[in-house]
Amino acid sequence: MPDRVAWVPVTVAPGPAAPAAAATPARNPVRRLRELLVHPGFGKLLTVRLAAQWGDGVFQAALGGLVLFSPEREADPLMVALGLATVLLPYSLIGPFAGALLDRWDRRRVMIVAGALRGVLTLLTAGVVLAGVTGPGLYLGALATIGVSRFIQAGLSAALPHVVADEHLVGANSLVTTSGAVAAAIGAGCAIGLRGLIGPQDTDAAWTTAVAAVGSLVIVLVATTIARGSLGPDERSEAAQALRAVAHGLVDGARAARDAPGVLAAFGAVAAHRLAFGITTLVVMLLMRNSLTDVGPLKAGIAGLGEVVAAVAAGLGVAAVVTPWLTGKVGRTGTVRVMLVLAAVALLSLGLPMTLPTILAGSFVLGLVGQAIKLCSDAAVQREVGDDVRGRVFSLSDTTFNVTYVIAVAGAAFLCPPSGRSPLLLVLAAAIYLLGLVVHELALRWQQRRAGDQGDTQPAAPSPARVSTAPSPSVSSSSRSHRADGEPGSDDR
Repeated sequence: MPDRVAWVPVTVAPGPAAPAAAATPARNPVRRLRELLVHPGFGKLLTVRLAAQWGDGVFQAALGGLVLFSPEREADPLMVALGLATVLLPYSLIGPFAGALLDRWDRRRVMIVAGALRGVLTLLTAGVVLAGVTGPGLYLGALATIGVSRFIQAGLSAALPHVVADEHLVGANSLVTTSGAVAAAIGAGCAIGLRGLIGPQDTDAAWTTAVAAVGSLVIVLVATTIARGSLGPDERSEAAQALRAVAHGLVDGARAARDAPGVLAAFGAVAAHRLAFGITTLVVMLLMRNSLTDVGPLKAGIAGLGEVVAAVAAGLGVAAVVTPWLTGKVGRTGTVRVMLVLAAVALLSLGLPMTLPTILAGSFVLGLVGQAIKLCSDAAVQREVGDDVRGRVFSLSDTTFNVTYVIAVAGAAFLCPPSGRSPLLLVLAAAIYLLGLVVHELALRWQQRRAGDQGDTQPAAPSPARVSTAPSPSVSSSSRSHRADGEPGSDDR
């Protein structure tokens, strides 16, 4: 195989999101932010989140620009899929085991150590790029760096309920998730801009990659100011118990997800979105590189990918406003239904023309859909999973997030022509969204029957207007919000 590597510049959906509770009616964003910042520790966690995802955006886009759009390299679909699988798939397979450790290690310490390690690995990867290495050495550096970054974000997700009061958890989740995704998009934009200023050569890309270490520095500096033990976990096992939990991390996370009403159905919707999104990502990347041309102020090439990232980021921002309003009207599961159908319609109406303007419009819609579905999915985990296993469930969610994406890109690589013009793949992606809707509904009905078979001792699966929020005895004192969606007097819906 030639000594070359293919890379996805930046996954135009965010990495693992912070846990999000079901939505509340929209209120003044400034007032909501002011309410959240009075909680000790929230501002610091938000800063860590922004720094981590900004650094991820810079890192991935810098390497993507180096490989995919370097003049001396030819990126074909199979090489793109290989690069993505090498980066995401190995971490996805070990993610649940890392989640078990997050449920036993002090999460503040995890942030400090992982942040410092991430900075060192980022600089080492930049050194590999500077040396002109584009084979396994670059893969290994990127894999280690991104893996540590995912570990940081999973820890942030599990720690958030410890710094926010119950009645403000919804706003905190929405703000952290959306602002983190936007920070990643801004980081990608910074890398693309620096590439234009510094140059497209390998040595130039090394300096752009090194800039991502700034985010790691901020993580360490901010995390050291957080009080020890304030981020959980509330209860920790002895070393032997922790080792057993690590060995059974995937099983623990799957069992907890199965037993939590709404989580299994939400995971099905997330998997459908990531499968469809992986297909469309490959198509868009190849179209931008090999087929599309500039249309007025709209640009193709790597600048066009920057515009796609911006469009997706705009969709993420709109999702932060639309999701609370929509869940207040139709509930969390109703919101998932609406978004899956909307995505299928958008792919057929905006994707099939395969022109630059319609691609940007479709990217906006898919950004909105993906963020709304992820918010609803994380809401189920936040509400229905105890603190003692929450890290493992979020790691399992991250695994679902990445594995389905990699599978989709790998499968599409065998069907997509180098030009990227494949109406068949876009129709297939739309069908996957509709299939995800079917799986979502079947999972809800299965859980309802299961609850009935147990004599209604388990909460029923959430309906469009209500969700079950039965308390878990292991949930921390700072995350015991157990009102059902739509109940009078509940702010945290």
